[in-house]
Amino acid sequence: MSLKTIKLNDREIVCQEDESILDALLRDNIDIPNNCRRGVCQSCMIRSLDNAPPAASQNGLTDVLQHQNYFLACLCYPEQDMTISLNTPKDFFTESTVIDKKLLNSDILLLTLKCSTPLDYYAGQFVNLKRYDGLQRSYSIANNHLLNPDSVTFHIRKLKDGLFSEWAYQELAVGDTLDISDPQGLCYYLPNQLDQNLMLIGTGSGLAPLLGIISEALHQGHRGDIHLFHGSREIEGLYLIEEMQQLTQQYQNFNYTPCLSSDTLANGFAKGRAHDVAMSTIPSLKDWRIYLCGHPDMVHQAKRQAFLKGAAIQNIYADAFHVGTASAK
Repeated sequence: MSLKTIKLNDREIVCQEDESILDALLRDNIDIPNNCRRGVCQSCMIRSLDNAPPAASQNGLTDVLQHQNYFLACLCYPEQDMTISLNTPKDFFTESTVIDKKLLNSDILLLTLKCSTPLDYYAGQFVNLKRYDGLQRSYSIANNHLLNPDSVTFHIRKLKDGLFSEWAYQELAVGDTLDISDPQGLCYYLPNQLDQNLMLIGTGSGLAPLLGIISEALHQGHRGDIHLFHGSREIEGLYLIEEMQQLTQQYQNFNYTPCLSSDTLANGFAKGRAHDVAMSTIPSLKDWRIYLCGHPDMVHQAKRQAFLKGAAIQNIYADAFHVGTASAK
């Protein structure tokens, strides 16, 4: 692969062999939003003004965006010279207002936003939240749009030295504004098979998208069994336990298993990692639909275990919560 020239306005950037456009731009001190660098958060989406970008760099984008030559800079290893345009806030973001903020436990903040224009989303998708200076992070939507069409809620986990999460905890207040991107992701509820059994496994704030999926499934009258396994090392890492237990009383087909991976013994809690407990509880996953949200290692292991237990690969939906590099925080 030879060197490629990337044109941006009146500048020309040389993209080295085996170098992504994102890395080339950053190396040339061009400020471009980025976070996960894996094509998940889509915060580095930009547009080619001439040649079509490599197909791999458009993975996860809608047909409309692909047709307009948008692509993810972190996944783009150019095959030819390109002229590009950086996206602007008005292209992908709308303004929202904080209408509620409260703690779910010591490390999880519940944040509720009202959008200036209705947000069209599916329960389980994620968006990018952007503050006034351009800093942005990806968060999963935790509510059901059928029940809350005018607002969206998020579970924000406080990360040590996390610029966005610490700011949200300490400074963000009701009445403040945030920019919110169009919804993204394919880990959401599909109401086309109401009799299909569902297994949902989450760790930490991975409960957020699963709550939205469960709420929509129950609201849609889902008839198959719904099994939720929520895991943490210690009891303090779990939250909304009473609310989940109440759902088990209200819906006969909903089952909830809180899991603790430490040596702590507590009544009503399963001992072990959430995905291990889930796989040992249900012997066969043939014809089941699986949702996995949380730590990347858990998602990777659970995906493999679910497949080996009979789940079809197209029925396994995953959302791994990658934390941005220190430079991106």
